[in-house]
Amino acid sequence: MMALVSLLIALVASAPTAPPAATLRASLPAELDGFDDYVRRAVADWEVPGLAIAVIGNGEVLFERGYGIRRLGAGEPVDEHTLFAIGSTTKAMTAALIGMLVDSGRLRWDDRVIDHLPDFRLFDPWVTRELRVRDLLTHSAGLPNADFLWYEQDATLDQILHRMRYLEPETSMRSSFTYQNILYAAAGKLVAVASGESWASFLESRIFRPLGMNRSVATLAATAGVANVAVPHDVFDGALIAIDNASVDSVSAAGSVWSSVHDMAQWSRFLLAGGVTPSGERLLSEAAYAELFRPQVVVDEPTYPAFRLTNPRWLTYGLGWFQADYEGRPTDFHTGSIDGLVAIHGMMRGERIGVIVLANRDHTELRHALMYRVFDLFDEDPPRDWSTELRELYASLAREAEQEAEHDVVSREAQRIAGTSPSPPSAPSLPLAVYAGSYRDPLYGEVEVSFDAGSGLAARYGRRSGHLEPFQRDSFRVRWDQPGRGDVVLIFGVTSGGEISHLELSGMRLGRSPDAR
Repeated sequence: MMALVSLLIALVASAPTAPPAATLRASLPAELDGFDDYVRRAVADWEVPGLAIAVIGNGEVLFERGYGIRRLGAGEPVDEHTLFAIGSTTKAMTAALIGMLVDSGRLRWDDRVIDHLPDFRLFDPWVTRELRVRDLLTHSAGLPNADFLWYEQDATLDQILHRMRYLEPETSMRSSFTYQNILYAAAGKLVAVASGESWASFLESRIFRPLGMNRSVATLAATAGVANVAVPHDVFDGALIAIDNASVDSVSAAGSVWSSVHDMAQWSRFLLAGGVTPSGERLLSEAAYAELFRPQVVVDEPTYPAFRLTNPRWLTYGLGWFQADYEGRPTDFHTGSIDGLVAIHGMMRGERIGVIVLANRDHTELRHALMYRVFDLFDEDPPRDWSTELRELYASLAREAEQEAEHDVVSREAQRIAGTSPSPPSAPSLPLAVYAGSYRDPLYGEVEVSFDAGSGLAARYGRRSGHLEPFQRDSFRVRWDQPGRGDVVLIFGVTSGGEISHLELSGMRLGRSPDAR
């Protein structure tokens, strides 16, 4: 694996540092006029409420525009200054902040994390001891995804990091790629310790202000009272509706920034210039900049369905960036996704091309289509209709998922009918009040189940709450009250003596608290 990484490092390093003159066609402005119409049609075809896009060519902003509205039913237009959650494209900013601290001598890429965060512990003592700063940024520490620790929870960052010691590893360290948000949150904690100020304050002073990103804010909380902010949307009960924001603020360094395409274009220009601002100020050394984009780990499995159409020959991850070839041209990119809001930032650094797409519909993959369409504008071949091709691909995938879901429902219902209990198979085996209580686990947190004689059982897990309906014996289906948060099945463990011992939720097992018995 390391040999392959070394080969890919050489490939990326050999990319040209400036675009050949023939790459930037003289007809590009006219192409961009047509691109405006293309985006407008695509936004309508994908039924996206609002979208904004910026295009950088030869290091200059050539195009920035908004389409649609910020919230269905409100009619307020999206423009180039509308704020959207940029989600995990925040990670590149966190990695750059680490690079700045390396430049100042306060950190080194291969420092042990516990030398700076002495209270940080992981399940494996060896991994705790050997985890390095760069390991926080590469998704290769051997840990599984653990978003349940922060998603719709009330836990603080320190509480989340403390609970990481109970998370068992999935693989050995540095052997594979598994996307992991919480280690990026730990990188934010490291930024705060090394800089002497909060991650948000350091981000504002070292990136936002020098680049003139005057409307960008570090967290969802900081959007309160700010004008011109997009509202998230998702499909609920077959209808596209506005939904509540899902906060990422507790793990902010992993994805909490809100920005506009106008501001993000300044960030992209800075990166395309090698870490130098438009005024000529170098914010990242050449060495730190190169480290951000040096392939760190091979990504074994394709991470995006769009790769079925682009067929990349290689896929790696740097520090906050996916990397792949597109028709033989090296690209760096990252997506951002949080309930009802999406982002993508793509670059061809060798050709000084950048594109940013922000939108307010859940997982609208129009973002990939527009990124590849922009890349096509900068070569000699006719551009492909990526909007149509990807819409057809995702429609096919949606049909497959719907068929699988229908099959799962039929299977579950068949299990309910197959019950052999003399009582109806869907009826609980115990009085409803017996299921009420607190269920806790050091890793998973707490689920509170309550009983009301009039309304029955209800559950609360973090910020989510919902009523329980009997499913099968000691299992209950919960649809969360908050639109767009899905539904789950709760399974209660019952001892031979008729007592509740534990509760299982989405594969998580939580024991019943003794004081609830």
